[in-house]
Amino acid sequence: MSLMCAVLRVSRSGFYEWKHRAESAHAKWRQRIGDMIEVFFEASEQTYGYRRIHADLLDSGIDIDDDTVRKIMRERGLRPCQPGPKRLVTTIAADAGGLPDLVCRDFTAQAPGRKLCGDITYIRTWEGWLFLATVLDCFSKKVVGYAMSDRMTSDLVVAALDKAAENVPFTAGVTIFHSDRGSQYMSTAFASCATDHGVLRSVGRTGVCYDNAWAESFNGTLKNECVNRKQYPTRERAKKDITRYIELRYNSSRRHSALDYSTPNRVESDWFSRSVSA
Repeated sequence: MSLMCAVLRVSRSGFYEWKHRAESAHAKWRQRIGDMIEVFFEASEQTYGYRRIHADLLDSGIDIDDDTVRKIMRERGLRPCQPGPKRLVTTIAADAGGLPDLVCRDFTAQAPGRKLCGDITYIRTWEGWLFLATVLDCFSKKVVGYAMSDRMTSDLVVAALDKAAENVPFTAGVTIFHSDRGSQYMSTAFASCATDHGVLRSVGRTGVCYDNAWAESFNGTLKNECVNRKQYPTRERAKKDITRYIELRYNSSRRHSALDYSTPNRVESDWFSRSVSA
C-alpha cells in the first residue's frame, strides 16, 4: 500500500479518505435503489421477482443490471409468492372428437383477435364454488373476455366469448378459439356462439394439459397472485376481487415475460396505434 501511494504521489491518509467517500456514495446509492425495489415489490402485491422489478427500474430511468437487483432483493428478504400445486379437473365430453388442434401449442399471434384460448377454473368461497371462464388473446396475453357464475354450464363459456367479441376484432374464418375438450366447450350452445362470431374452434388432446398450457398458466397466476392469498365469504366478494385483479392488475400493470416485460394493455395499444398510423 505504501509503495502504491508513493507511485501515485498521494498520502496513505488521503487514499483511505477517498476510498471511504467512494464506499459511502455506493452505500447511499444501494440504499436508494433498495428502497425503490421495495416500493415496486409492494406495488406488485409481493408477486414480482427480480426480472420484473428490473424492468420497473429501467422504465424509471435507473441503469442497473438484473443480477444487482436479484442480490438486493435477496439481502432484503424480498421473495415473491410461490405457486401452489396445480389441480387440473376437466369433464370430458363424450362427443369431443372431430375438432382439430389448430394451435399445436403455438400460443403466439401476429395481431389482436387472431388466436384466442380459454379455460374454466374454480374459486372457493364460503358460499360454495364460483366458476370463472376466461378468453385470452395470444397476441397481447390479455384477458379479453371473462364470465363468472355459481354454475359451470355452457352459458358461462358463451358469455366469456361474447365478451371477448366486444373487446377485440374477430375476423370471420380466421380467428381461432382454442380450448380443452371440456363438455362446456363441446356443447351445442358454444358451437353456435362460435359460428355466429365466425370463429374457428380448436381443441387439444384429451388429458394433455400442455395443449392448452397458456390458458391454464393464467389460471395458475390468478390463483397464486390473488385467489389463494385470500378467503372469500361470498361469491360476490370473489367476483369483485377477481375483476379488480384482471382489469387493474393483470391487463393493466402486470409485466409479462413473453411480452419482453411489457403489459398486455400496452402491447395491444401499441399495435392499434401502429395500425392507425400505417
